[in-house]
Amino acid sequence: MNYEKDLFIDDSALDIEWLDQSMLFMKYARCLAETRRTADEAKQFIEIIKAELDKAVRENPEKFKLEKVTDKAIDAIIATDKKYKDAYQVYLEAKYEADMASSAVSAFNMRKEALENLVKLNGQQYFSGPKVPRDIHWEREEKEKRMDTKIGNKLNRNK
Repeated sequence: MNYEKDLFIDDSALDIEWLDQSMLFMKYARCLAETRRTADEAKQFIEIIKAELDKAVRENPEKFKLEKVTDKAIDAIIATDKKYKDAYQVYLEAKYEADMASSAVSAFNMRKEALENLVKLNGQQYFSGPKVPRDIHWEREEKEKRMDTKIGNKLNRNK
């Protein structure tokens, strides 16, 4: 998914942008749900590894070179276990993806607000070109000058 591309608003096609908004929002909301599920599954996997290691240490402390089995000693063994560290890294990456997806959903809420405000500005003719007031006196003088020039040219031709 390309967050930057999807968040872009073409202010010359606000109707199309509005038509796309709900589909884009749902696309990123679904992504958020999927990344949260992945993060939850990774966290659950960590808990399983932690429980298995805890059980293994308590059943066979000699294998882990423990003289005295304490919660603190078991936590230290778990924290240094390669399988646990790898699973924790997977969890951190999944959590990061979920956080980014959450930010994207928030950005699409902001995009909706931006679209609403752009439509309001458009309705107030904010994007229309400048309107220069007419100077009728100047226009009249210019017209008279042109008429005088035309009349003068005709008179000069008739001589």
